[in-house]
Amino acid sequence: MFRLDGKVALVTGASRGIGACIAKTFAAAGADVTLNHFNELQEAEAVCREIRRLGRTALPISADVRQEDQVREMFAAIDAAFGRLDILVNNAGVCHFEHIFDTTLERWHRVLDTHLTGTFLCSRQAMERMKGQRYGRIIQISSVVAHQGALQGFVHYAAAKSGQLGFTRTLARTAAPLGITVNAIAPGLIATDMLFQTHGEDGARKLEKLVPLGLGTVEDVAAAALFLSSDEARYVTGAVLDVNGGLYLR
Repeated sequence: MFRLDGKVALVTGASRGIGACIAKTFAAAGADVTLNHFNELQEAEAVCREIRRLGRTALPISADVRQEDQVREMFAAIDAAFGRLDILVNNAGVCHFEHIFDTTLERWHRVLDTHLTGTFLCSRQAMERMKGQRYGRIIQISSVVAHQGALQGFVHYAAAKSGQLGFTRTLARTAAPLGITVNAIAPGLIATDMLFQTHGEDGARKLEKLVPLGLGTVEDVAAAALFLSSDEARYVTGAVLDVNGGLYLR
């Protein structure tokens, strides 16, 4: 079950954290993987080496998903290397811990453009390829804050993650007749570098006490992405899969 043999995947923001784990999990399930990163070639190459040891092809591509020309060039490189694309995971993201009074318009745009414009640009390119195949999987990595809002600060991040859910549900209707499913994953508190950078060690441990199952791992999120990418999830679209350890129940 949950095999991806013969499939080609693109994971954005794949040089570390959740994205890197998803890329490696897909490779272990039989997929060849393009790892998008933004000026983190050394980290991306390290992930690629792990994928190649699994016997799969790994292609690192540096591209700013906010920039249409760079996204177009990235997909052209995927066409040249693989000739197809079956799975897109929109994972690239940034996060700033700041209240609305401290949020500049520049940082507002940076967060929304990365999460929303990047998701739009990559999804549009992916669907152009997938519709010809009559097959595809598109997955957004959203967040629990899309459901409940952030506890404090992060107004741009919560707005962007909420927007991804509306994007997912709407695109799912367009994509279904084309044989493409579109879903989202809403992780809770996951033990990543980003969590500890934004909240600090003490802050992360305090937040952990709010979660019935404690902090999650990147492997927890990657397993959900693998399911949604597999043939077993062929009848799941427009859904949001919560991976939050009981932090938020709906």
